[in-house]
Amino acid sequence: MNRKKFLLGVLALAIFPAAGIAKEKVINGAGATFPAPLYWKWADAYYKATGIKVNYQSIGSGGGVRQIVNRTVDFGASDAPLKPEETKKHNLAQFPTVIGGVTVAYNLRGVENLKLSTRAVCDIFLGKIKYWDDPVIKKDNPGVKLPHKRITVVRRSDGSGTTWIFTNYLSKACPEWKEKVGYGKAVRWPTGIGAKGNEGVANYIRRIKGAIGYVEYAYAIQNKIPVAAVENRDGKFVKPSIETFQAAAANAKWDPKKDFYEVLTWQPGEKAYPIAGATFILLAKDEDRKEINKEVVKFFDWAYKNGDKMAIELHYVPLPENVKNMIRNYWREHGWY
Repeated sequence: MNRKKFLLGVLALAIFPAAGIAKEKVINGAGATFPAPLYWKWADAYYKATGIKVNYQSIGSGGGVRQIVNRTVDFGASDAPLKPEETKKHNLAQFPTVIGGVTVAYNLRGVENLKLSTRAVCDIFLGKIKYWDDPVIKKDNPGVKLPHKRITVVRRSDGSGTTWIFTNYLSKACPEWKEKVGYGKAVRWPTGIGAKGNEGVANYIRRIKGAIGYVEYAYAIQNKIPVAAVENRDGKFVKPSIETFQAAAANAKWDPKKDFYEVLTWQPGEKAYPIAGATFILLAKDEDRKEINKEVVKFFDWAYKNGDKMAIELHYVPLPENVKNMIRNYWREHGWY
C-alpha cells in the first residue's frame, strides 16, 4: 500500500469509525452532595451491569436545580424538594430516591456522647452560645468534662439542600431562628465560617478543634466525626441512625399529584430523628426529553431493584416498596416506563 492510500484509509477510519466501535451511552446528572456517594456507587455498579455510564457531578442542590431548569443536564438532584407550583412553573417531574439525615457533627477531644437540646442547637447557630462549657450545654451533659473553648460554627457556603433541611428544622424547632433567619438552600448566617459541599464542611470540622457544623450522616460516618444526640419534637435525645431516620419517615404522605413533595424534619415520635430528609431527582418534561428520560428512569429503576444493600452500607434508608411502585406508576403516566 502506498503512502497516499494509507493516509486516506486512516482519514476514513477517523470520519467513519468501524461498525463495532459504538459511541458509549452517557447519562449526565448534577446536584446534591448529600446522596453523591450513593449515586456514584450505583453508577459504578450500573455501568458494570449494562455498559451505560452515569456521570454525576456533586455541585450542591442549588446548582442541580439550576442546571435542570436550564436543561444543561439529563437530570438534576436536590435535597430540597420543589413545591408543586415550582415543578409546574419549570415543567419538571420530581421523585425521591432515598432517605437520610443531617447530623450535628463536632470536634471536641474526649467528648463522644454529646447531647444538644433544641435551645442549645438554635443558640449555637444563632451565635448566642459561644463556648462549649455554656450552662445551656452543661445542663444536658452532667458528668461530661466540657472545656472553656470557643465554638467555631462551620456551615455551607454554596446553595445546598443540606442547608435547606437543617434550616427548615431550625425554623420549626426555634421561633427566633424562623423570625431572624428562616430557611432555604442559602440563608444569611448569623455566625460561622463557610465551606463548599458536605465534603468541605466535614473537612473543616475535622481540622478545627472546637468546631461544630451540619453534615449528611454518611459523610460524618466516613470521616469518623462524632455526632450529637439531638432533642426531638417529643423531647427525647435521639442520635442519627437508619432506625431513627425510618422513624421520622414513618408518617410521610407521598403524593404523586404533588410530585412527591414531602418534608421529613421535626416529625413526631419518640424515636424520630428531627433532621431527616429525602433526596429527590428532577426531570424535564419537555417532549424532546422523552428518550433520555427513559434512560434516566431505567437507571433509577435498576437502583430501586438492586441498590438497597448499597444504600444501607452507605447509611441511607431505601424507600419502601409501595413508594417505589407509586414512583413507577408516576413514570408510566409520563410515558417513561
